[in-house]
Amino acid sequence: MTDFKIQHDRPNCIGCGACAAVAPDFWEMSPVDGKSDLKESTHTKEGDNIVLEERNIDQPIYTPNKEAADSCPVNVIHLFDKDGKKII
Repeated sequence: MTDFKIQHDRPNCIGCGACAAVAPDFWEMSPVDGKSDLKESTHTKEGDNIVLEERNIDQPIYTPNKEAADSCPVNVIHLFDKDGKKII
């Protein structure tokens, strides 16, 4: 079991790049639409569009992803603990 889950509400991303700048090992900017992508995530789609990216993470990679979430000006990056309680 993992320690945390991170979710990215991709449709509401404005493509500012803060997450990719803060945590480039986990976030990258899409060359297709300029929005951020959570690396190694699973995708929930509506039609051809990704509406949610999710990834389970462990304690060692929590901090950079928490910093990415904190840096997001539109709050589309969410962290949950292993019990499903929302952290951010």
